[in-house]
Amino acid sequence: MEQKLPLPPFTRETAIQKVQLAEDAWNSQDPVRISLAYTIDTEWRNRSEFVNGREQVVEFLTRKWQKEFNYKLKKELWAFTDNRIAVRFEYEYQNADGEWFRAYGNENWEFDENGLMQKRYASINDVPIKEADRRL
Repeated sequence: MEQKLPLPPFTRETAIQKVQLAEDAWNSQDPVRISLAYTIDTEWRNRSEFVNGREQVVEFLTRKWQKEFNYKLKKELWAFTDNRIAVRFEYEYQNADGEWFRAYGNENWEFDENGLMQKRYASINDVPIKEADRRL
């Protein structure tokens, strides 16, 4: 049986730990590593795209980092309950033309009893920035 610690129900401490683990995984930019934190049949909404299952997660993330370069992400716990966590995040990246962006967003996560994320709903907005304005 696959498990990803910490397991729900979450405390403030374990919710913060879960958020940090997600941040570290996404900053690795390794789609396979990241996908292993999700259930086999995970459901995502990322902006206007719907992703279902680990295989599609890997495909989605592979496409993402083929067009977002010098990616750096910071996540912050916003709220939590038994098996749900809400985060706010921002990340910076550069496109193929060398232009910089900062993306702001919120995610709502739902976990199964084994600590795998079964649902991820993300709302994200991109803002063009100057390289001198980078924070991450």
